[in-house]
Amino acid sequence: METRDSLWNLFQKRGMSRRSFLKICATLTGMLGLSPSMLSKVVAAAEQKALPVVIWLHGHECTGCDESFIRSQSPLASDVLLNMIALEYSDTLAAAAGEPFEHHLQKIMQQYAGQYILAVEGGVALGDEGTYCMVGGRPFVTALKEAAKGAAAIIEYGSCAAWGGIQAAKPNPTKSVSVSDVISGKPIIKVPGCPPIPEIMTGIVMHYALFGQLPPLDSQGRPKQFFGNRIHDTCYRRPFFDSGMFAENFDDAGSKAGWCLYKLGCRGPEAYNSCGNMRWWNGLSYPIQSGHGCIGCSSNNFWDNDSFYQRLPNVPVPNHFADADKVGAIAAGAAVAGVIAHGALSAVQNSKRQAKEQEDRAGGMRA
Repeated sequence: METRDSLWNLFQKRGMSRRSFLKICATLTGMLGLSPSMLSKVVAAAEQKALPVVIWLHGHECTGCDESFIRSQSPLASDVLLNMIALEYSDTLAAAAGEPFEHHLQKIMQQYAGQYILAVEGGVALGDEGTYCMVGGRPFVTALKEAAKGAAAIIEYGSCAAWGGIQAAKPNPTKSVSVSDVISGKPIIKVPGCPPIPEIMTGIVMHYALFGQLPPLDSQGRPKQFFGNRIHDTCYRRPFFDSGMFAENFDDAGSKAGWCLYKLGCRGPEAYNSCGNMRWWNGLSYPIQSGHGCIGCSSNNFWDNDSFYQRLPNVPVPNHFADADKVGAIAAGAAVAGVIAHGALSAVQNSKRQAKEQEDRAGGMRA
């Protein structure tokens, strides 16, 4: 079996400096959500670990995850594909196609059995023996099971692979399901989103490349460092929620002023993702910043969870549950109380000032 390069070996072959290598390692450490104290371990792993072989399959989906991936900025998708992983099969990104390319897939699965990462984009159609989604002349479910046998780990890219996708919406005529509904007995990580944030997609691959294992996962199988916070908790509109200031329509004055979009159906209070802190396109923006509420696209069954513009029944806030009206009433009550208290204090101060002025005038007259 041929020897695969590590990231450091690749840098040396291309005449790149040690300084550039260390900069890349520092960037990776931050991107992976690791403590700065982990930099030395990242450097050691990048010096020694062979670049991972990746097989990327596409099932029942729209290719939006690919579109997101190629827009990664930290690191650039081109750097990931050409310098950090050995992407041996992707029927969307590859220049090759047809039977020779399918033969190459079979060769890679045999040569690197038990070593390669299997990335899967798209749901798995089970209806009519899988004929609703055909790849290379075979049902996708057949190709998936075959590739999963020799995989060291499996990444479910996007909400289609992680939860079944929009095509699984009721009544789900194609019987579309998630990858983990079909495959078991393998380490599987879910990277949901419609599509996922590109830097999360590249980050998961690099974590496995450096440490040979998946990052810590939450109860739903998602990476904690990227899905550990609610959108609500990292939203720049959160102060308006806490103040009871809500947009009532998308074109009203509150909406234009950047008020909270909760009443317009925003699912930020129950959605977990990194949109608020990482944002999209190198930190440029994300849906809430563009003026639309979160639709919870990384949540299971988000497509069937009522209207996107129907507000949630209640919102978790510290130590209790309260709905938007109650939050607004409390905030308004606090504001009124503050005005009253301020007015009372001003009245007392004015009374004291007037009494002092009268006393001074009386003193002057006596003199």
